[in-house]
Amino acid sequence: MTASAARIMLERISQPSDLRQLSPDELVELCEEIREFILEKVSMTGGHLSPNLGVVELTVALHRSFDSPQDRFIWDVGHQAYVHKILTGRAADFDRLRHTGGLSGYPSRAESPHDFVENSHASTSLSYALGHALADYPGWTVAVIGDGAFTGGMAYEALNHIAVTRPERLIIVLNDNERSYAPTVGGLASLAKLAHYRIDPRYEKAKRAVGRLLRGIPLVGETADELAGRVKDAVKQMLEPATVFDALGLKYTGVLDGHDIPLLEETFAQAKEYSEPVVVHVVTQKGNGYGPAIEDEEEMLHGVGSFDIATGKALKSELKLTDVAGRAIAQAAVTRPDVVGISAAMISTAGLREMAQRFPERVIDTGIAEQHAVTLAAGMAMAGKKPIVAIYSAFLQRAFDQIISDVALHDLPVVFLVDRAGVTGPDGPSHHGMFDLSYLTMIPNMVVGAPADASELCAMIETAVDHDGPIAIRYPKSGAAAVPELPVEPIDIGEAELLAPAGDVLMVAAGRMVEVAEKAAAGLAAHNLSAGVVNARWVKPLDPRIAEWAAGVEHVVTLEDGVLSGGLGSAVMALLAEHGQAKTVTRIGAPDEFLPFGSASDVLAAAGMDTDSVVERALAVLGH
Repeated sequence: MTASAARIMLERISQPSDLRQLSPDELVELCEEIREFILEKVSMTGGHLSPNLGVVELTVALHRSFDSPQDRFIWDVGHQAYVHKILTGRAADFDRLRHTGGLSGYPSRAESPHDFVENSHASTSLSYALGHALADYPGWTVAVIGDGAFTGGMAYEALNHIAVTRPERLIIVLNDNERSYAPTVGGLASLAKLAHYRIDPRYEKAKRAVGRLLRGIPLVGETADELAGRVKDAVKQMLEPATVFDALGLKYTGVLDGHDIPLLEETFAQAKEYSEPVVVHVVTQKGNGYGPAIEDEEEMLHGVGSFDIATGKALKSELKLTDVAGRAIAQAAVTRPDVVGISAAMISTAGLREMAQRFPERVIDTGIAEQHAVTLAAGMAMAGKKPIVAIYSAFLQRAFDQIISDVALHDLPVVFLVDRAGVTGPDGPSHHGMFDLSYLTMIPNMVVGAPADASELCAMIETAVDHDGPIAIRYPKSGAAAVPELPVEPIDIGEAELLAPAGDVLMVAAGRMVEVAEKAAAGLAAHNLSAGVVNARWVKPLDPRIAEWAAGVEHVVTLEDGVLSGGLGSAVMALLAEHGQAKTVTRIGAPDEFLPFGSASDVLAAAGMDTDSVVERALAVLGH
């Protein structure tokens, strides 16, 4: 069947209960149609491809075994929920997946009663699920955790608590797609045929029979129950090694084929017979059914833009600021042997790919463990290294305490390359990096830079690797014209750039908003108004000359790609106040709300942060 052929089975599914009417052969056909549907839609819209191709049978089996939304699925991470969306009546919306006003790329409470957690940050599902269970939620709660989420420490904190509280009606599905780091059990797929009997009623019956037999044997020095326990443990060890789940005393299925719907349904039925939590460990293949994804050994087409289905190749290739940063990092590593790169499961996507290729022994992937990554960097800095932590803004905020207590408190030379700062676009509110300016600038000893373009980004990286203290360079998810010739001259910390002298108004901007300010100045010129423009470059420390440049005007407009509270605008107001300048300061930035998903340009316009909006605000301030 081609991508454009009729999807007979898929057209029969308007709600999860429809799945129970399908025969085994029809289920096979349905899964094939779902994969074709996902390929067709994501090839046009972009999105998370391989994680969803890998969970087709698992999601079908879940919806046949449980009654959503009375039974609740909590997806960790949420980017593996496309199949769930298709089966819960949202297939018709996939033409606008991750587009403005369209379908979210993650579970969305506003979209459907079948979605409960807008989960795009990993390792949280077990805590959410335990919260449901301890609140005596009457339905089943199923946490589906995978795609690396089990590398996060929060998952183990919750798992430890689950082992203590042992609530009813809680099932944990560990989706081991061999791209994650499952706890001690990642490579046990060959044992699947034996392992699933560990929660089979016949297995439990056999264990009780062994116990009764051993209790009839006269013993000296130990009880029959103790001997029975040791014999059962020994037999189990011969069949399958112990896991962290066994150590915690949790019911554990062993490793199952995550693409075998009958086996999954049988296992879920058995798991529901227990009045305690059960861990169902499934092995799935990321990108299953699509050759180009499986052949892409590095990223397996995890997150993609629009692409050619036949080859898996992107339809358009654009140089990104991330690529520029990666080139500058690798260049810095050539002349500075103390430089090491650290990332939390995002070596390629956060800019460390080239350094990892050239200096593999100097790049560390911690898995999805941002808190550990930051404190690891602190330890390495204490021992004489110059760690560069490359990380997305939205994920760095998970390590807020570690940045303060482990890095800044010790004034350690750790470089934070904060990618995806500000509005990111189609990934939506959980991925917009709107808060880093505010929380980083409030931390003592921290330096915060916001380059306006690729050249300044490279220059700030040069500055950062020679700085003897914590420093963060934040930049957006956007394109770059070219990689500048490296190395470039560093930019002195705290040195801003006056792009145009003040006239009727002075605009002070940082990062991507510098371009907006320059275009807005041109727009004001059409109204016979003169606008000065300052590229702040460094938000902390702020260049004191900004107060001098503002001395001759009554109105100052600040522009920043983040929340207004505690950001650039607040810093400029404080600077002017310190210099005794009473002015009207109009701050332009993100409103006090979570911004939606959509193209970056659409989101910026909706938030009043595009050129037209800035011109309108400035005209109002100036009485025009």
